[in-house]
Amino acid sequence: MSESQERLQRHLRRPREDGPDLDPLFETAAEAAGKVPAELALEVGSQTTLRAALGDVLKLLNTKSNGGLMVASADLVGSTSVGNAVAGFPKGYFHATSNPGSRLLSIGGICEDAATGLLSGLSAYGRHIGVGSSYAAFLAPLGHIAARLHAIGNQARRSLSPDEPNKPVIFVCAHAGLKTGEDGPTHADPQALQLLQQNFPTGTMVTLTPWDPQELWPLMTTALAHRPAVIAPFVTRPAETVIDRLERGLAPASAATTGVYELLHADPVRPCDGTIVLQGSGVTYAFVEEALPLIEQEGLNRRVIYIASTELFDLLPTADQERIYPQALADDAMGITGFTLPTLYRWVSSKLGREMSLYPFMQGHYLGSGQAEAVLREAGLDGRSQFEEIRRYVNERRRIGPSDDSR
Repeated sequence: MSESQERLQRHLRRPREDGPDLDPLFETAAEAAGKVPAELALEVGSQTTLRAALGDVLKLLNTKSNGGLMVASADLVGSTSVGNAVAGFPKGYFHATSNPGSRLLSIGGICEDAATGLLSGLSAYGRHIGVGSSYAAFLAPLGHIAARLHAIGNQARRSLSPDEPNKPVIFVCAHAGLKTGEDGPTHADPQALQLLQQNFPTGTMVTLTPWDPQELWPLMTTALAHRPAVIAPFVTRPAETVIDRLERGLAPASAATTGVYELLHADPVRPCDGTIVLQGSGVTYAFVEEALPLIEQEGLNRRVIYIASTELFDLLPTADQERIYPQALADDAMGITGFTLPTLYRWVSSKLGREMSLYPFMQGHYLGSGQAEAVLREAGLDGRSQFEEIRRYVNERRRIGPSDDSR
């Protein structure tokens, strides 16, 4: 070992003068406070994808750090839009001598475990942030070991140097959820989030579950500012319409920085008809575009909570958590998720609420292939089905009476 060290030192290697510098990236993240840079502002009414919005966020951060992000995505660099992150840097794959300026790595074809292992190792040195991207269905399980070992390694380093922050790696869980397309149950996977969410020690893993492309900047910068060992954003495949949140009475995208936020307030002068918890882009777009107009037509006075990041919520002071989502709401709420039912247990704690919650496996089977609307309809997660179940929840809640604290 000592001989190898001596041979390496004889090369007198030094970082190149124009090399990456992550400090500006972390400074940008810390100062963001939900304020979206002009170059990332999305035009209301336009269409884009969550994956493209994430890619553009990573591009800005890569530019800030002079190429601090190193990206790998096998043959999915375009499909998952993570290729946006390396736009402006030399084209082609990284080669130490012939193409050192490239930020794109070629790693063994479609091999998520190899990619996440290499990227976490690269991130551990602290000069780069590795960014791996693939279908959530494959990246979450196959990258789990690398994520866990990276978190353990960061913990070991901090036990020796408590003031030294974690060295993050980013695993982009792309094409997440039911709106994935024709690949069906093997690729349109609701189970991936449960493998990562709340499955790591607090502060080491941050999962992100945005529903609106406008939430990517506030969520990613907030996560980076906390410096966890692993950041895992879950982004969907299809194009979505950029919604005018203010016009629709929805909370601004910057509200996502707390992880959990009230998307729609109930009218305070009327009795509240209950709390609806949403998680996942596909079901939330169906709720906003299809179910909500029916709810308003029915005159239901609903409170709507969105779960953008369980772990960012966990990092808030206890008093803030209780203010944003008190236990009384969890005891009274029903949920709608594009992921598995257990991802709602934290937010929906009553027997009635869980029985009336909607999730992809309600019918007791994996869903088929097809266009997004058809798969959501098969699952009973389309807007009309959501409305019918919400109305049933409201009627049952009125019959048994809510707790005073949840009004």
